Amino acid sequence: MIYHIADFISRYISGFNVVHYISIRCAAAFLTALSLFLIFGNFFITISQRFLRSNVRDWTPQSHQSKNDTPTMGGLFILLVVTITSLLWCNWAHPQVFIVLAGMLGFGLIGACDDWYKIHYRKGIKARTKSLAQVAVGLVVILTWMLLCQPATTVSIPFFKQLNPDLGWLFILWALFIIIGTSNGVNLTDGLDGLAIGALITNFATFAIICYVAGHLLFAAYLRIPFAGSAELSIIASTLVGASMGFLWYNAYPAQIFMGDVGSLGLGGALALLALMSKQELLLALSGGLFVIETLSVIIQVYSFKFLGRRMFKMAPIHHHFELLGWPEAKITTRFGIISVVLSLLALMTLKIR
Repeated sequence: MIYHIADFISRYISGFNVVHYISIRCAAAFLTALSLFLIFGNFFITISQRFLRSNVRDWTPQSHQSKNDTPTMGGLFILLVVTITSLLWCNWAHPQVFIVLAGMLGFGLIGACDDWYKIHYRKGIKARTKSLAQVAVGLVVILTWMLLCQPATTVSIPFFKQLNPDLGWLFILWALFIIIGTSNGVNLTDGLDGLAIGALITNFATFAIICYVAGHLLFAAYLRIPFAGSAELSIIASTLVGASMGFLWYNAYPAQIFMGDVGSLGLGGALALLALMSKQELLLALSGGLFVIETLSVIIQVYSFKFLGRRMFKMAPIHHHFELLGWPEAKITTRFGIISVVLSLLALMTLKIR
């Protein structure tokens, strides 16, 4: 909205042309989202303490029982801040903006239903219902994106300049796999104070850069990556960084509020869409390697017990394994955060190594 207001005023006052620069709007969006969280965060927590107290899952380590009654569903406020800030600073002429926000809110709604059931009935919605809802929302978002934006159905392979296989209609299934896999990976990682949101910050920052260079003709040509027209999405990514940092202010150990599935599923869906629309979704497997590791640990745990009769880890996801080894929660979060930063930097390096 501010972009369009400034666009009108700049006809009479040239100084307002500065709002046309994406870099300026990225910085403004980041600061806006962070400020909204710092100003209104305590107010939201106060409301949440009254209506949204959490019940710790039965299968978590015993030490987590002390976290009972901590307010949850903090993701509601994250999604609200991201939506308001993005609409303030983005150019509404780009349909990708609304598609990313719709995907984020759609997956957030699924998570909100799950959280609500956990608060009031101690059990979330059925796994099958949750999965079907994710598939439905994912398909609607993907098909809308393909119809309105007509993106290339190719996949960019890291390290190879000319290797861009065209999946055709199979791209729909590929995109659905990326979105559902990422949202569930973030959801599995959200088990310690500040763990998931810390990794999300580095990934959103990474894809703010990737969206910008993939949406800039000269930069994309120089780096030999597909031009995706995704520069405007770097503003949403910057907004997500600011909102996530604001949430971390309250979610750092010991957490004053939890993100809940509404946040993990919604933010995971947004991250996946940023990766897909910048045509660098395979880099998400590297920058988001922490989410991949957490997901694989659960898969390995389930199948090792099913076929071998023993568990590979003391508890899955793997962050609980380290908890039971005696690592303090803050140490796990810090070390996993360092890993996430390293992986994100490696992902950015691959843009040039092709």
